[in-house]
This record gives sequence, structure tokens and C-alpha cells, in this order.
Amino acid sequence: METYRNLGDLRPGAILAEDVFANTAHPIVRKGTTLDMEHLEILHLFAIKRVKVEERIVNRVQPEQTAGSPAGTIETDLDQLLENKVSRTKDLHTMYNKAVNEYKREFTSWRSGMKLDIAKVRLLIMPLLETYMEHRKLLVILNEYSNRKEYMYHHAVSVGMLTAALASELEYPKGITLQLGLAGTLADCGMAKVPSQLLEKAAFLTKSEFSEVKKHPILSYQMMQDSPLLRQEMKLAVLQHHERLDGSGYPRGDQGEKISQYAQVIAVADVFHAMTCERVYRSKESPYRVAEMLKEEDFGKFDPAVVDALYDMIGMPVAGDQVILTNGDSGSVVIGNPAFPFRPVVKVKNTGEEVDLTAHRAVSIEKVIG
Repeated sequence: METYRNLGDLRPGAILAEDVFANTAHPIVRKGTTLDMEHLEILHLFAIKRVKVEERIVNRVQPEQTAGSPAGTIETDLDQLLENKVSRTKDLHTMYNKAVNEYKREFTSWRSGMKLDIAKVRLLIMPLLETYMEHRKLLVILNEYSNRKEYMYHHAVSVGMLTAALASELEYPKGITLQLGLAGTLADCGMAKVPSQLLEKAAFLTKSEFSEVKKHPILSYQMMQDSPLLRQEMKLAVLQHHERLDGSGYPRGDQGEKISQYAQVIAVADVFHAMTCERVYRSKESPYRVAEMLKEEDFGKFDPAVVDALYDMIGMPVAGDQVILTNGDSGSVVIGNPAFPFRPVVKVKNTGEEVDLTAHRAVSIEKVIG
């Protein structure tokens, strides 16, 4: 028997009776999934109110009951754990949206001629940097928060968060990590000085138009150069965040050791978020596919140590993980692949076929859902 249940009434072990979508081309959680705490967190994150489930429950977790404890204690503890976890996710998403809205207000003021106030930007981004570094699984789905209309503001906040997370993976001291996160957030502040019609143009930019946009790292540097709140090496990182190790970047065509590693950390965060988001002139890519592209197709452009930190931050799918593939299929990881971490062998749910993603390069992992 199947029935619709409010999200607040669900418990781990419930089985989905239909795919769940959230304004996405593919389901965020597939039919037949046995829900655990992570699934419930994802459903809440995407503001799903009701889902269709089977009446039977799979008891996936058997917590120990201490001698003499009341029978209802375990259920009460589970309710409290679920309530705390969902509440925490909601709080994180609220914090994120607040930061995006505040950044948008600041950006609008810069566009109207107001001076950059780094203290304000630091105030809006620091709580996120501190909090999300403890919840790194959510960093992989930051692209789901973004939208084409307000991409610029989502991008700034997300790049700051991703930059700090990468710096933490690289084991930078906390002070450097937080400064880099702030620099990542401010990397595109110079876009406020670029003609708005170029930023809002739906078609590809002409060569001369793109030349105007390519000035934004210099404009960002100029906007922050007099502030004592950002270290000089961070200002340089902002100036260089579109430079590439092979000399193919801009604005100066710096290459190799002339580019600071701090700039490379912001660069990887910037490209990763940009390519995983839907924008006015192109569709988004899978986060796992983008990470692969940075390591393989763009080899020689980015610092390998920073790209490896991105891999570590995303996390390698392991046997038993439930995944959604870019072709719409869902399944479970059978065997991981240390040589190609995002290309394991996946058993497809509908057919039972075991697909080795190293041999099927056109298909990638879209999401790991538990």
C-alpha cells in the first residue's frame, strides 16, 4: 500500500513510492530509495513538503537500548536527532540566502558609485565560512541554490565558501583560510564597474565585449587596494584568479610560478561553481564531471594540488552509495575506482546491468544521494 506523507511525519526506513523532483531535470531522490537521515535532510533542503511512500518500513538502524530504558526512549531520541538535523540544514540554507541577498545589496551600491566596504562583506560571509566547513557534503550542491537571474550574487557567495573549503583541505592556517574565503567572495566585485548590459546579455559576447569583462580582476583589485582588512597577498590572488599556469589566462597572461597558489585556490573554486551552474548562455554540468575536466582536460592550467583538494572535498563514491547518473539512470556503486574516483562500477537499478563508468565516458555521476 502506498500513501502520501508530510515530510515532518517521515522517519528513516520509509521507502519512496515515486521519484521526487525539485524543479530539476532529474529526480533528487529516486523511487525505491530507502530513506535515511541524509535523504530527509536533502528533501528538506529542497523544500519538499510531501512525498509518496510505501507503508512498509525497512529498519536500517537498530540502536542499542540500555537495560531498563523505556520502550519509547529510542523513538524519542530518533525524533530529536531528526528534528535537530533538519533544523540545522534549514538554518544553513537560511544563512546562505541571507548572505546572497546582502551581497546583492552591496553589489548594487558599488554599481551606483559607493565605495567597497570590506567590513560589511566580511560580516556577511564569515558565519557561512565557519559553518559550512563543518558540513562539506552540502558544498557539492551549492549549484542547486543558484538561478540564472541572480547567478552573479550566488556565485560570489559560493566561491567564497568553496575557496575556504579548499584552503582547509590544503591545511592552511585558519586565519589564511578565512582571509581566502573573503577574497574569493570579493573576486568579482569589479563586475560592478562593467557595463550592466554586458553582464545581462543572453547571447555570447563579442571579442570587444569580452575584453571589457576581462578587466574585472583589475577593477576588483583597484576597489580593494586601499583597505587594510585584506592582506596584500589576498589582493594579488584576486587580481590573478583568472590567470592560468600555462599563460592562457588574463588580465596579464601570467604563468607558472608568477601566479600565487592563493590565486589558484580561488581559480578552482570559481571555475568549479561557474561550470556546475545554469547560466543565461549554457546549461550546467555535473559537479563530478567538472572536477574530472579540471584534472584531465584542463591539465596544465590549474595547480594539481588544488585540484586534488577539490577531489578530496567532493569525496569518492564508495560501494553501496546510491547515485543518479547524467543519463537519468539511478543505481548503486558496486566497486570504487581509486585511479578514477568519480568513475566507479554502478549497478543500474532498472536493468540490473553493471556499468563501468571508465568505459562509458559520456555518462557521469550527477548526484550521490546516500
